[in-house]
Amino acid sequence: MNNDRPLIARLNWYWIFQLAGWGFLPLFAFAMGASRAPGMMAISWWGAISGLVISDLWHRMLQRRVRSGVRITWKLVCCAILALGVLHTAVQLVGYIVIRPFGDVHGVAWLPGALLSWWAVYLVWNIFYMAVLSLRRANRLEAESLRLEISAKDAELRALQAQVNPHFFFNSMNSVRALIYEEPDAAALMIDQLASVMRYALQSGQHDTVPLAAEIEAVQAYLAIEKIRFEERMQVSVEIGLGLEQVRIPPMALQTLVENAVKYGVEASPTGSEIRIRAQRMDDGTVHIEIANLGAILPFANSTKVGLVNTRKRLALALGSNANLDLTENSGWVRATMTLPEAA
Repeated sequence: MNNDRPLIARLNWYWIFQLAGWGFLPLFAFAMGASRAPGMMAISWWGAISGLVISDLWHRMLQRRVRSGVRITWKLVCCAILALGVLHTAVQLVGYIVIRPFGDVHGVAWLPGALLSWWAVYLVWNIFYMAVLSLRRANRLEAESLRLEISAKDAELRALQAQVNPHFFFNSMNSVRALIYEEPDAAALMIDQLASVMRYALQSGQHDTVPLAAEIEAVQAYLAIEKIRFEERMQVSVEIGLGLEQVRIPPMALQTLVENAVKYGVEASPTGSEIRIRAQRMDDGTVHIEIANLGAILPFANSTKVGLVNTRKRLALALGSNANLDLTENSGWVRATMTLPEAA
């Protein structure tokens, strides 16, 4: 609604500048001593009001051309300046004839000076008007460019998120298939957990970001599925710093990293692995979310690379360029660390 706009945006700046600009003429005449000659003050006001009307009519003609998509050229503006100056000089002559500040008008010696004066006035008026018009057009183009950029980023984010869910469902169904013949009861429990995770994945996919607490809950349901499959080979520890439950992250971002930890840490090792999930706020105000597993970074793990690239892009699109993801290996542990900006 218009009432929600700031006061400066609700003001009609065209009429403010119109009144201020044309009102300057009688004020200037007053300062030059025209108040001692009432007829001259009347002529000054006549010129100001005439200029207000004439320039507004020209303004309306320009507006119609702009709305119809017709380009306004400087050739047109220059012709208009000549015509407006002549018209205003004629109107001013009528004022001298009617008001008669110096008696009857004689000769045409005054004409060149009057024409030059009004041509100069309308030149300044049109320069200011065209400058404001160009500025408004530039602002509109910038706003449209920003809107298109946001739309493109939103479309890219949705496309990246759409890649996550099928990947997750495929991995989860493989886990169910592995148990369905050997342990039907465990497979049934796994399907219940999977339904819960799938519901979260579908619902969260409608949002750019979700609270960390919601993502952790979905991850724990997923890990419960994998716990049925790997039993003692997989140990999990979760440590979330105080007050970080509402930190916003892209949906399924943590899920993707935990899946990689299970695939390349637990599944790839005969003895399994511990998976550590930790979120903490650092001294600089950023939030670090770390997923660690025993193992090594595999140089040809294309699936991991795709998941990491996807997550990095989603972090940048949803939270800005200060959000990033690093993958490191140290002392037999692989750590995927999401760094979220302070505002997160």
